[in-house]
Amino acid sequence: MKTGCIAEQKLRKTYLKSVNVTLILLFCITSVYSGDRGGWLSLFNGKDLTGWHQLNGKADFKVEKGVLTGTMVANTPNSFLVADNEYSDFILELDLLADEGMNSGIQLRSISKPEIMGGRVHGYQCEVDATPRAWSGGIYDEARREWLYTGDLNPEGKKAFKQGKWNHYRIECIGTNIRTWINGKPVAWVIDDMDSRGLIALQVHAVTAEAGPGSKIRWKNIRIKTTNLQADLSPGIFIVNLIPNTLSEAEEAEGWKLLFDGKTTNGWITPGNDKFPSEGWKITDGVITTVPNRPDNPVRGSDIVSEEKFGAFELQFEFNFTEGSNSGVKYCIGNGGPGIGLEYQILDDQRHPDAKAGVDGNRTLASLYDLIPAKKQARFTKGPDNWSSGRIVLYPDNRVEHWLNGIKVLEYVRGSEAYLLLVSKSKYADYKDFGMVKESPVLLQYHQDEVKFRSIKIRKL
Repeated sequence: MKTGCIAEQKLRKTYLKSVNVTLILLFCITSVYSGDRGGWLSLFNGKDLTGWHQLNGKADFKVEKGVLTGTMVANTPNSFLVADNEYSDFILELDLLADEGMNSGIQLRSISKPEIMGGRVHGYQCEVDATPRAWSGGIYDEARREWLYTGDLNPEGKKAFKQGKWNHYRIECIGTNIRTWINGKPVAWVIDDMDSRGLIALQVHAVTAEAGPGSKIRWKNIRIKTTNLQADLSPGIFIVNLIPNTLSEAEEAEGWKLLFDGKTTNGWITPGNDKFPSEGWKITDGVITTVPNRPDNPVRGSDIVSEEKFGAFELQFEFNFTEGSNSGVKYCIGNGGPGIGLEYQILDDQRHPDAKAGVDGNRTLASLYDLIPAKKQARFTKGPDNWSSGRIVLYPDNRVEHWLNGIKVLEYVRGSEAYLLLVSKSKYADYKDFGMVKESPVLLQYHQDEVKFRSIKIRKL
């Protein structure tokens, strides 16, 4: 009897040990499945839409063989499958496969409230673009400011997305930094402080010319991390900083400096003088503005130039003009006079007569004034009383680019035969070596009208 009890106890211990091992294995398997190892949590269980709800459109969302699938449906607006919880700082990773021609996106820190646009989902979106445009990974502001970071701002990033294959997305929203990667390659970087918390959602776009009803996008391995976050702030790609008159550490590491500090006239003088003009300019709320010259309020304004001179450079600036206004940003000035040089035109194309002067629109917004017209799309051209972003790049080999709101609108080679021919037929024909100076200040033009500038930053190339 005693021997039997001992044997029974040994058998019970062996059984309990086996059960414990089994439970440990099950716990490990469950942990891997739920994605909570290393602080990661799964947002999709691979079985159903638990933890998600649909807003706005009526696209078909379902789970097929462990994959979350969204299908385009006719006669319905953009549809969003929204995670039940809101998030502030996070790192989000997922895999997706989109049919050719499909347009979709991943909403980040987005908003849907009945009192705002009837509950329309709006806010930051990481783009999914299965079209030849190849802007996947760019940052769009859905139903609000539209494109914040176009695919054209990072040509190498456009190559990251693979058509017809599964693509791995990584998105960091940490503090004011929003960064995206596709298949391990950095694509976009926006610094902005408009929204710090909101919804995460998967978008199925309304039917487009490129993709019709029945087109699908598929998602899997959706996981998120919200603790012990470490932002990747290493420089290396173009940064869109939307916080006025600021430079991030990464921008400073890339050589950027502010030409306007948002508070003072420091660093700016009148052309041919060592002082800032006494009339014609004012600084309020982080903006430097021209004071219009009008019959009822006569003003003796003048251009202003940076005290520092630049050879090859990259210049960014934001501008905002009133109806019918005319102004410009000039560079490579000096041959012909202190205010004579190449000009990035700022103009209200719809209301100022200069838009119809010149040749083939070469005096319109973002054009190389009187020389080369800007090739613009209507959706990337903002009208009066809206902030736009301008960019001028003068490379060491004399290639020059003009950009408007994230789109390159013209390019040319300074000093080339084509350039010299254009100059010979322009109002600058009599100026020897027009636009060919080695170094020059940057000039903000005073042209009698009210135009605002901010976030003026430059780096030498």
